[in-house]
Amino acid sequence: MSAKPKLDRRGFLTRGLAVASAALLGGCDSELSEQPWVKRILDKAETLTRLSQRALVSPAALAREYSEADISKDFKANGSTEVDDDGYRALAANGFTDWKLKVGGLVGQPLELSLAELRAMPARTQITRHDCVEGWSCIGKWTGVPLKALLDKAELKPSARYLVFYCADDLGETGDDEGKYYESVGLEDAFHPQTILAYDMNGAPLPIPHGAPLRLRVERQLGYKMAKYVMRIEAMDGLAGIRGGRGGFWEDRGYEWYAGI
Repeated sequence: MSAKPKLDRRGFLTRGLAVASAALLGGCDSELSEQPWVKRILDKAETLTRLSQRALVSPAALAREYSEADISKDFKANGSTEVDDDGYRALAANGFTDWKLKVGGLVGQPLELSLAELRAMPARTQITRHDCVEGWSCIGKWTGVPLKALLDKAELKPSARYLVFYCADDLGETGDDEGKYYESVGLEDAFHPQTILAYDMNGAPLPIPHGAPLRLRVERQLGYKMAKYVMRIEAMDGLAGIRGGRGGFWEDRGYEWYAGI
């Protein structure tokens, strides 16, 4: 997760499209960013980007993995670095032994799994590069449960199309759940072998600034898709009815839903 981008990272094919994108993704408060025609243009550009990447790169293609020697000495903790919530602080004080991940929605077997139960499941370790939309990158080592294994255990229903991740950190100004971070991915990314729910970072339990006790790693997408402080996962057939309807906290504020790299 990261702050709003300063530049449109992809660029567009026409000057008008680039201007509209810069106004919206650059964090401008101008009326242009709220114009329906601007949003329609950005949606079309995002679809083109996603379809182009899918055509050029196999859905099963792996993100590059690195060696232990490549791990960044200082992995930047961006976005939320703590959770201002008494319930979360109580869980953290107890080493998250009482914390449970809930998995529901369009599944045949809803789950509530403790951190110990997640650690007992088959795990994957990978050393990958985290690319922030702001332009910086860091390399880290992550260990966690492949999301596919969790979805298999929950018996994902055929009607499911998306996974929505609800988090503990609050980036909003309303003081209620509407301001809490959330993200979503499609099933192609959910079932990718490098998509994991990480509970360890660089060989140690995930630190709070990096999203303890559990964070999403979607290694072929940008950093803001890597939801931290994950508390609940819902399998859904669509995103339109969830908050702003665009599939994520930052997406509701102008980011692209598909952040593939």
